[in-house]
Amino acid sequence: VTRHENVLFLGPPGVGKSHLAVALAVEAISQGISVYFVSLSQLIEDLRKAYTENRLDKRLRIYIRPKLLIIDEIGYLPFDSLAANLFFQVVSARYERGSILLTSNKSFGEWGELMGDPILAT
Repeated sequence: VTRHENVLFLGPPGVGKSHLAVALAVEAISQGISVYFVSLSQLIEDLRKAYTENRLDKRLRIYIRPKLLIIDEIGYLPFDSLAANLFFQVVSARYERGSILLTSNKSFGEWGELMGDPILAT
């Protein structure tokens, strides 16, 4: 977290990715590190609403501010182009500012199809 590095937990459903992410969040909080935990579907729903209400920049700050952002369940639902763009904005805005921990039941190679854009997925 202090080096702003990111972590990716991949694996089939039920192996404990989310449980491990929560355990790391609890440990980070015990060390005074700010953490925000959100599922990808919640993140996209929240940012999509902010986008339609023309307050996206303000809402993005909630996801940029913590030292550790945990985004759970990537791959549970496919992205449309707006969702992919919103997700990219969060990841891009956090670059070298904070760490992201992602959990997914999809292999990294499947993310291009999931997001509808292989280049965006990289």
